[in-house]
This record gives sequence, structure tokens and C-alpha cells, in this order.
Amino acid sequence: MSDFPLLPDAETVVKTATTYARDLAERTLATAVVAAGGVAIAAGPADMFHASFWETMAAAGIAAGGTLLKGMVARAFGSKNSASLSKGV
Repeated sequence: MSDFPLLPDAETVVKTATTYARDLAERTLATAVVAAGGVAIAAGPADMFHASFWETMAAAGIAAGGTLLKGMVARAFGSKNSASLSKGV
């Protein structure tokens, strides 16, 4: 009898890594889109490249709120145990 727990088979490891990569890519893309929208809203589209400190902080708050909403919507339409829209996550 071995003192080490059984390791998962290669198929499980690949599936888990693929699921993780898909979830991470989705969340990264969603956060980038929401952050860009937050800067545009906080500083105004014409002035988004010259944002002040407080405009940048407001953009961060808007991005966080947008990501929270995205996670809540994802739970309604995706898996109930994930904040991802991907069905396999």
C-alpha cells in the first residue's frame, strides 16, 4: 500500500487545465472590456487618456462593479457553481 494518494489520470489533468484556461481567458477579457468602459465613463470618451487620480479610482470601481454584475449574470446563464459563462466551467 502506498503512502501517496492516487494521482488523477492524464485526461482529467488536461480537462481541468483546459477548463481553467477557458475560464481565465474569459475573465481576463471581460475585465479588460469593463475596465476600458469604466475609464470611458469616469473620464469621458474624449478625455480618457488624461484621467486624474480620482477618475482612475472611479474607473477601478466601475470595473469592479461591472465584473461583479458579469459574474452574477453568468451564474444565471452558465453553471450555477461558477462565475463563468462557459458551460464547461
